[in-house]
Amino acid sequence: MQKLIVQGGTRLRGEINLQGAKNSALPIMAASYLCGSKCVLHNCPKLTDIYAASRILNYLGCKCSFAENTVQIMPTESDCSSISEELMQEMRSSIIFLGALLGRHKKCTVSYPGGCKLGPRPIDMHLSAFRKMGVDINENFGKVICNVKKSVHGARISLTFPSVGATENIMLCAVLADGETIINNAAREPEIQDLAQFLRCCGAKIKGDGESRIVIEGVKALSGCEYTIMSDRIACATYLSAIAGAGGEAIIHKACANCIEPFVSLLDQTGCSIYTLDEGIYVRSGMRMKAIESCIRTMPHPGFPTDAQAVLMAALTKSDGTSVFEENIFDCRYRHTDALIKMGADIKVLGKTAVVQGVDRLYGAKVEATDLRGGAAMVIAGLMAEGTTEVTKICYIDRGYENIEVYLQKLGADIRRE
Repeated sequence: MQKLIVQGGTRLRGEINLQGAKNSALPIMAASYLCGSKCVLHNCPKLTDIYAASRILNYLGCKCSFAENTVQIMPTESDCSSISEELMQEMRSSIIFLGALLGRHKKCTVSYPGGCKLGPRPIDMHLSAFRKMGVDINENFGKVICNVKKSVHGARISLTFPSVGATENIMLCAVLADGETIINNAAREPEIQDLAQFLRCCGAKIKGDGESRIVIEGVKALSGCEYTIMSDRIACATYLSAIAGAGGEAIIHKACANCIEPFVSLLDQTGCSIYTLDEGIYVRSGMRMKAIESCIRTMPHPGFPTDAQAVLMAALTKSDGTSVFEENIFDCRYRHTDALIKMGADIKVLGKTAVVQGVDRLYGAKVEATDLRGGAAMVIAGLMAEGTTEVTKICYIDRGYENIEVYLQKLGADIRRE
């Protein structure tokens, strides 16, 4: 089993090029299954979740290859409309193939997905939307069996919550459906816009992405295209947190400051100097961050992203003062706090609130990653700690970060993989 060994106490300096966005690449890979010709996707990060999506596409009959951050997907005439439970369990985002299968075959059978254990993330909104679009759905023994008697048709769908996954799934099903689909209270994340732009390049008719109302006019067919995936805003927030917490200065290239404005505006309150460059962000941090006075509330975009909560919390464990977090997206997103407390952090959790009182010192320890972002938070705490930190179960970290130790080594961190 692999682990990360982190020797703390080194200020970070240097430059890195940001990886491609996992949360954009995965739905775009699923969308490629709808195309009638080859898709070439550049800037795909080398992640276990990307490899899992590639295996699903190959299972469905596509010819999918991945080399040098480029995925090539050649659809075939295969009529396979089901995904094995083993493949579905490899990642949480596997449910995104439900919309793609319905869009192409008008039927499918899948099981519930796997992934990080962050509390219940039901797919009720996905299934409710599909039913409005003419899909008959039966749920039996953990399987979702979908069939269409006549055709998948457009519908007016109002989401009870701006779910990213539900918005993406509806988009994938709707682009080849009969008529017009309107999604009200749609997710507004930049990754939604990236998916919509890819689909438009393939011939889809979509407008309103980035706003709360998306309109999709179904077309008869989509063609493949060559496309470059956006950079990963959560990886950017992670490396900014590491630099802020450990101290130092660095430039993160290929970063979109507008995409992480809610995060940057909070980090600015800690006393860090942050400047936007052409396709990049410069950050400089002093010896100790200031605590953030306002409550840090996770919200759907354009609010503060839940995926950045753990990494910012780790950076603030040695801040001057008290910071308060309020987690409004997932029920089990404070599982990393036990590891941070083990390392000397002063964190008190009550329900969806976590109070972080800055301490003078953190200490290296043996900790176990609990999920993707929580694992990254432990690495950041290790960079800030005295002594050696050993992070195990880094399979979680590898789901979302492309060789995290290599990126941090480029910034001068003393970290290695064993």
